[in-house]
Amino acid sequence: MAAPSRTTTVTDRRTGDPERGASPLGVLVGLVRTARPRQWVKNVLVLAAPLAAGVLLQPSVLVATALAFVVFCLAASGIYLVNDARDVEADRAHPVKRHRPIAAGVVPPGLAVGVGALLLAAAVALAALTSSAGLVAVISTYVVVQLAYCFFLKHQAVIDLAVVASGFLLRAMAGGVAAGIALSQWFLLVAAFGSLFMVAGKRYSEHRLVGPDEAATRSALKEYSESYLRFVWSLSAAVAVTAYSLWAFELTTPESGNPWPALSIAPFVLALLRYAVDIDRGSAGAPEDIVLGDRTLQVLGVAWVVIIVIGVSVA
Repeated sequence: MAAPSRTTTVTDRRTGDPERGASPLGVLVGLVRTARPRQWVKNVLVLAAPLAAGVLLQPSVLVATALAFVVFCLAASGIYLVNDARDVEADRAHPVKRHRPIAAGVVPPGLAVGVGALLLAAAVALAALTSSAGLVAVISTYVVVQLAYCFFLKHQAVIDLAVVASGFLLRAMAGGVAAGIALSQWFLLVAAFGSLFMVAGKRYSEHRLVGPDEAATRSALKEYSESYLRFVWSLSAAVAVTAYSLWAFELTTPESGNPWPALSIAPFVLALLRYAVDIDRGSAGAPEDIVLGDRTLQVLGVAWVVIIVIGVSVA
């Protein structure tokens, strides 16, 4: 008689309940994967306002910015856990997302929601401990808007693009409000439309990836055509470049004798064009994956940061 084979499945995919003998370590690893620590790289956007203002390395600003970073790491991971628990059936119909721990039956949805709620509460509590009313307002807005997205806004065409883009915008705002820095209209415009550019590009790639099954994985996708999404990311890029150039030229005046802000336009535009190559071929998935996997984009990003740091130092 053949020996019984060992099972490699730790949960029942139909119910999401752990099977007898499920490994607690496996569930813990699944929770960590669902929290997506790899995507915490998005939260470096909290550095944008202090960096542009030239005050990032001041001790008080650095501490406030670091706390804002941690707050968004907690909140973003909490949202990912809740979102994946809500989307478990749709994710199982997706060619890539079906491998996520909850969709694959590794993590029970109820446990994911409970851990997610704890992380969201911790994010708001930590923001409150910083005594920054602005940071509390920003993170609270982020949590409310993203939860609304998880439960129903993701199914509303156009609104879903705006909500996801708002997550990037709020990250960019968080560093400024935490450090008490006034946010300029140019900064907000660049952050808003740069975010919309990335989100529309991600949707374009997803639209091409899932093809005829798009409605089963994300219902709002059926409302978009590829030409419409191309229009959105093209328009967003144009507004972002225009706003950034106006900001740079405003700082680059004969009186200031500081050419660096204007010089920073070059790597900024080249980085957008490089990112657009990935969008156009339909391979622009998560923004952090594109940035971490593209050496040329990384070099352009470093060049931009160096020029900005020199520019604000001279000013």
